[in-house]
Amino acid sequence: MIRISQTMKRHLYGALLLINVLPALACTNFIVGRKASKDGSVIVSYSCDDYGAYGFMQFLPRGKHAKGEMRPLYHYESNNYLGEIPEASETYQVVGLMNEHQLTIHETTFGGREELCDTLTGLIDYGSLMYVTLQRAKTAREAIKVMTSLVEEYGYESEGESFSIADPQEAWIMDMIGKGPGRKGAVWVAVRIPDDCISGHANQSRIRQFPLKDKANCLYSKDVISFAREKGYFDGKDEDFSFSEAYAPTDFGAQRFCEARVWSFFNRWAADDMQPYLSYAMGETTDNPMPLYVRPKSLLDVQDVKDMMRDHYEGTPMDITSDLGAGAWQMPYRPTPLRFEVDGQAYFNERPISTQQSANVYVSQMRSWLPNHIGGIVWFANDDANMAPFTPVYCCAESVPECYAVNTADCFQFSFASAYWVQNWVSNMVYWRYSTLYPEVSRVRDRLEADFASLQKTTESEAAGMEKTDATRHLTAYSHRLAQNMMYEWNHLAQYLIVRYNDMAVKRMTDQGEWEKTAGGNQRPVMRPGYPENFRRRIVEEDGKRYRMP
Repeated sequence: MIRISQTMKRHLYGALLLINVLPALACTNFIVGRKASKDGSVIVSYSCDDYGAYGFMQFLPRGKHAKGEMRPLYHYESNNYLGEIPEASETYQVVGLMNEHQLTIHETTFGGREELCDTLTGLIDYGSLMYVTLQRAKTAREAIKVMTSLVEEYGYESEGESFSIADPQEAWIMDMIGKGPGRKGAVWVAVRIPDDCISGHANQSRIRQFPLKDKANCLYSKDVISFAREKGYFDGKDEDFSFSEAYAPTDFGAQRFCEARVWSFFNRWAADDMQPYLSYAMGETTDNPMPLYVRPKSLLDVQDVKDMMRDHYEGTPMDITSDLGAGAWQMPYRPTPLRFEVDGQAYFNERPISTQQSANVYVSQMRSWLPNHIGGIVWFANDDANMAPFTPVYCCAESVPECYAVNTADCFQFSFASAYWVQNWVSNMVYWRYSTLYPEVSRVRDRLEADFASLQKTTESEAAGMEKTDATRHLTAYSHRLAQNMMYEWNHLAQYLIVRYNDMAVKRMTDQGEWEKTAGGNQRPVMRPGYPENFRRRIVEEDGKRYRMP
């Protein structure tokens, strides 16, 4: 039984109704099957792009629970109390969004038909659904069963959601949406991504037609089609039914802001030419939507996925590194909101994969040939993936590093011990002088990631020779040590950037990395590079008459 009073429910409804009108989280997930990766890993990425949210890494310890014990639920975005459900007799440890069995669940919100969101009677939001399931399931298939059973019993509070659900053997995408106020449960479909394929989703439902009789690779709610008929969303033959078209019809924004991110991933890695799908990704036509998954032209590794999370459409028609919005220093970021208006005409900004509003980014790696406590790694970065190195935290870790922990700081309180704040400190210095300062950031970022990769094999070999308890302590200490090393480097980088690039000038350095000084120890005259050449020309073109020297 759910222990929540009617008074509390009325208060919660008012709060949640307000939350529901806020912009949905704009996240990105990419999936790499085990036969599409270089080493046999299943890899899933996730950027949590919630503007203003404080990014941290969750830690939920394993536990045994007495009969009658209740599990409180808190909204993933607001942290508002939602209610309680009976606790499972046994729960598994969760580090980030991976549990001790290497089960991983990531998400992107697609919204879908507004009338199907149930903030009145639905109890479980999408975030609670992920965490509760990670505490109760061992495999992806089991997770699908747990998730759908939970919303059937307690109701689904959120908008339409796409989930990436993966374990060391397989990966699935599940699209889910509620049935509207007063009707518990949800309609959903889950499709297994072939082992030799890659896939992704980015705030748009991507499951269209699906095999109704292939129970090994496709699962769905028994009323997924009949409910759409009842609501007037579909009236064709069952075999023609499209989940996306029925429950989340595309529009320009869904394609240009969302599907375009998946297109960029496919365009970089697909074996087949993705140019035929470019018009769809750019929102020019609704014809010829992209496939749910594709085979890659070459095998990917974890670093490839990290780098893909740093993409800004470079080299495509949606490249944002050289137009006016990039400013003088070719900044591949744009202020939000995505849409703006001038003289009554609507315009938009591109929405790339890498974005300044990321609170944190995950690249989850699951490996079937290793014991769970060694095989599962959460590669984690706060802030924009392009502006921070990923550090490894093993799924067996007895705690998360202090710099990633929930109580180290918050969205209102800065701390030099918080990776979120230190990495935002660096990136916000870099954005507005991107072409000048970004090479400094990428140099340190890439050196750290190379160092972490070089240590991985030896560290895991050491852990493999230990008893599980000792290996767990060893990998916990290792995860903490690398995060601490990253924090030292990033604090130093922040201080270096302000010292060298203060006031839009550049202090001189030798080739050996030493400050150039006068004989008396003062700085030599700073370099004052001014605007880059291409931007100087733009100034002359627009205002040359005003600024021309006599």
